[in-house]
Amino acid sequence: MRRRSSGGHARWAGAGGRLALYLDLVRWSRPAGWLVLLWPTLAALWVAAGGFPGWHLLAVFVAGTILMRSAGCCVNDVADRDFDRHVKRTAQRPVTTGAVPVREALAVGAALALAAFALVLTTNLPTILWSLPALAVAILYPFAKRFLAMPQAVLGVAFSMGIPMAFTAVRGEVPWPAPWLVLGNLFWVLAYDTEYAMVDRDDDLLIGIRTSAITLGRFDVAAILCFYLLFLGIWAAALAGQALGAAFWLAIAAALAQVAWHWRLIRTRTREGCFTAFAQNHWLGATVFAGIVLGYAMR
Repeated sequence: MRRRSSGGHARWAGAGGRLALYLDLVRWSRPAGWLVLLWPTLAALWVAAGGFPGWHLLAVFVAGTILMRSAGCCVNDVADRDFDRHVKRTAQRPVTTGAVPVREALAVGAALALAAFALVLTTNLPTILWSLPALAVAILYPFAKRFLAMPQAVLGVAFSMGIPMAFTAVRGEVPWPAPWLVLGNLFWVLAYDTEYAMVDRDDDLLIGIRTSAITLGRFDVAAILCFYLLFLGIWAAALAGQALGAAFWLAIAAALAQVAWHWRLIRTRTREGCFTAFAQNHWLGATVFAGIVLGYAMR
């Protein structure tokens, strides 16, 4: 009996250890990465529906966003495993250290992507079709830094695919103002991911990785501010005709105040300040989303 109990505990311990590695692989303890993807997607869902989109679509897009971002982390860590060991912030990632083998990480990513696709299958054909290029861009992004001077632009496309999918899920098409929301969101991604790239700039220069922080050079802080302003300006203009009232405009003002705070964090280009700015971006997205939700609720 004791031997069986010991073996059972060992198996449970092994399973728990593996689960902990998988959770680390998908950045479960760092939700900021999927929150910045979730807020614009949900905002588009509310705009497409003219208010609350219903529990089914809300559940599909929340769960699907988390699953696809987690799957993207698996692909990213496999693609970057040789680079990550030279970067202090990423050197202990499970794939980089060998704790999770490459095939296992890809299997986890595939399982997560399939689960997300199963959710998409509960919507409609246009949304299913849009999910295919969304998956392709998510897979291609980790390799973009090998070829492009600003690979963050590819991430911007990947992190904006939920917007047209939200519109097709509700309306079966991608009407105005969806393209403008995509463009604005692209600039937001450029802003916060450049802040993120500033954290690793010294390491990336040594290993030869291309990022927007390196490409922009001494204009990085000014460019980030421009990206934020373009994001908020484009979204404000695109949604001005929705009659969202004071709640929406107060949210835009609050978001602008956060941009000023980000400038204070990144102006000296310290690793700590830049990482804090990146990690707190989900509050900016949540603020804009809250303004949209309240605007429709109070019409």
